[in-house]
Amino acid sequence: MSEETVTLKKPWLVAVWPGMGNVAITAGFYLMAKLGMHLLAEFRPLDLFEVEMVEVKAGLIRSGRLPRSRFFVWHNSAGRHDIVVFIGEAQPPTGKYAFCRRLIDFARGLGVERVFTFAAIATDMPPEQPSRVYGAATDDHILGELRQVEVEILAEGPIGGLNGVLLGVAAENQLPGGCLLGEMPHVFLQLPYPKASLAVLETFATLAGLEIDMTELREQAQAVEEKLGELFSALQQALQSQESTSGETITPPEAKQSELGPEDQQRIEQLFQQAQQDRSKAYELKRELDRLGAFAEYEDRFLDLFKKPE
Repeated sequence: MSEETVTLKKPWLVAVWPGMGNVAITAGFYLMAKLGMHLLAEFRPLDLFEVEMVEVKAGLIRSGRLPRSRFFVWHNSAGRHDIVVFIGEAQPPTGKYAFCRRLIDFARGLGVERVFTFAAIATDMPPEQPSRVYGAATDDHILGELRQVEVEILAEGPIGGLNGVLLGVAAENQLPGGCLLGEMPHVFLQLPYPKASLAVLETFATLAGLEIDMTELREQAQAVEEKLGELFSALQQALQSQESTSGETITPPEAKQSELGPEDQQRIEQLFQQAQQDRSKAYELKRELDRLGAFAEYEDRFLDLFKKPE
C-alpha cells in the first residue's frame, strides 16, 4: 500500500463498490467530489485481483488493467468528523474476508470511529415513488440513530459482498458502523438509479452532520425518473403480454458504449479543466462521462483530479 502520513479528527469511513443500480458508487463519487477530497492511500492490486481480459484498440491488443482500490480524505473545518471514502473499482474474486480485515486494520490505524457501507435493495417500488433507505447496524446504539433519521430497519436477510462482509469484520473488531441501502425497482437492476444514491447520501449527511449541495444529484435523479417512468409503463404492458402467452419475463437492455465524437471530446476536456480549478464540479464531469459511456476510459484521469496538490 502507498499512503501519506495524516492526522484525522474523529474520522468516519465510507466504503463503496460497484453494484446494483450503481447506487453505492454514485453516492461515493458524489460525496468525494462535493467535499473536494484528495487521495490518501491506495491498496496495491497485484495480490488482490487477476487480469481477466485484455483490451483491443484499433485491432491492437493492450495489457489488461487491474482494478484499483483507493482511499480519499476530507478534513472537516467545522470540527466534527473528518470523512474518509474508500472507492473500490471491483470486489476481489477471492479472499474477501482477508481483504476486509486489511481494510479495517488500515481504518483503525487512521483512528476511524465509524464505518459505513452503501448498497442497494431491490423492491417492487414504481419509479415515481421516493426511494426509502433501509439500514442495518453493528450495535444497538447505531441502530437507534438509524431509527431517529427514519431509516427502515432491515430486520433480517443477507447483505451480499463486501458491503456486508466489511461490517462483519468491523463488528468483530468493536468498530461500530452500519449499512445504508437505497431502494430501487427490481426491474431496473441493470440500469443506474441515482434516486437511491440521493436518498442514501442525504441520510448519511444527516447522520454525519454534513452540508452537501445535492442539486446535481437531485437533477440527475429527476431526469432518470422521467425516462424510467416511461420505460416502466412499457415494461408493464410487455410483461402482461408475455405472461399471458409464454410466462417469460423481459430484462431491460444494458446501456451501450458509443464512440466519442470531436464535440464530445472537446466537452470532456472543458469539464476536466473546470474540475481541476474546482473539484466540486467533478461530478458534472462524471455525469457526462457516464452519459457517454466513457467513464471507464477516463477513470484514472478523473480520480487523479483528487490527488493532493504537491
